[in-house]
Amino acid sequence: MKKILGMAALAILAACSPALNWRQVSLAEAGLVASLPCKPDRVERAVELAGTSVTMHMMGCEAEGATFAVACARLNDPALAGAALTHWRAAVMAGMRAPAEGQPGTPEPSPYLPAGALELPQSVRVSAQGRNAEGHAVAAQAVWFARMKSAQVHACHAVLFSARPDPAAADPFFAGLELQ
Repeated sequence: MKKILGMAALAILAACSPALNWRQVSLAEAGLVASLPCKPDRVERAVELAGTSVTMHMMGCEAEGATFAVACARLNDPALAGAALTHWRAAVMAGMRAPAEGQPGTPEPSPYLPAGALELPQSVRVSAQGRNAEGHAVAAQAVWFARMKSAQVHACHAVLFSARPDPAAADPFFAGLELQ
């Protein structure tokens, strides 16, 4: 009987624990604070954006079967901000095999402009369906934006990958992006 009561107490405690443990973390290089539901791993690497090599600073984690990630890169030429965001969005959509622009099922972007971001038409939020590297269905809810920091432009991207769209997780994730 004690064993059954103990297991029941553990089940109740597990049911009461929060599914997502949101915390604020920083990508100091870009002056970006994000709310993530788990402790992120961090990495930086050289990538190409809009025909120029940049260092991308990234952090991300997995919680409740979803991947949350935030990344920013300082652009050497501020005039490339719009092109860099367009290039980045196309690369993410191609990587998840979402329909390409102009094809049926192409995700329709909506404006996304966090406080302090540059007002660019390429600053958008997108919800898309595609396939991951293993061929499984994946949904991406993502934003792209750019900001000025100390006379430098930083292109940024945040994404939530999950089996199906999850606005209950995506909305607080994107609302938690703060430029400082």
